[in-house]
Amino acid sequence: MAADLDLKPPRRVRISFALAIVLFHLAAIYGLMRAFAPALTTTAVDKALSVLTVTVTTPEPPPAEPAPEPSPAPEEGAAGDEGRKAKPKEVSAPKPKIPVRTAPVPPAASTGAENASGARDAGEGAGAGGTGSGTGSGRGGSGQGGMAVKGVVKIAGDINSAKDYPKATRDLRIGQSVTVLLTVGPDGRVADCRVTRPSPDAEADAITCRLATERFRFRPAVDALGNPVAGKYAWRQRWYY
Repeated sequence: MAADLDLKPPRRVRISFALAIVLFHLAAIYGLMRAFAPALTTTAVDKALSVLTVTVTTPEPPPAEPAPEPSPAPEEGAAGDEGRKAKPKEVSAPKPKIPVRTAPVPPAASTGAENASGARDAGEGAGAGGTGSGTGSGRGGSGQGGMAVKGVVKIAGDINSAKDYPKATRDLRIGQSVTVLLTVGPDGRVADCRVTRPSPDAEADAITCRLATERFRFRPAVDALGNPVAGKYAWRQRWYY
């Protein structure tokens, strides 16, 4: 039974053991050589490494292309290229809607070329308040006027509704009336008359202004110092049979 047993180690183990013995001897030999002949071992190692050295050669870069020469600078003061002419777009503006204002019609027949009666804010006459050089009632100016603090008072004069107007247009005036605004000067007389509320009879309206100017007398308005100044007075004329 004992003769049949195989006591040999496996083949792989035997090969490994043999390589270990060889490497041990080589190391012992290399150690002896380093100890007794160091120059010889260095030369042998360098030759062995030179066999394994690979020389890598990099190609040289291609020569660089020459840079383009810069274009010559333009001369100072030289004119540039002519630009493109712009062509404007045709645009038509819409027509504005502007209301047409007609001149007012004078409310009553009278003398003059204006369409509206009454005094202006400024002027050279003896009119309403404002700045002027006349004898009006303006707050400022070189005239005799001032600010009225006491109004005009009618003291004389009258109009007869039956006798002073034409009979041909009597039917138009029956039950009607006309209102006028009188400007009374510092002397108590009517300096201006204008119709503020006309009647159906324009001729009678004009007669009212004429008769009021001729007949009416007033106590004029006065300023804070008691001086007579121009003032306004409204008069309504009614007509009967």
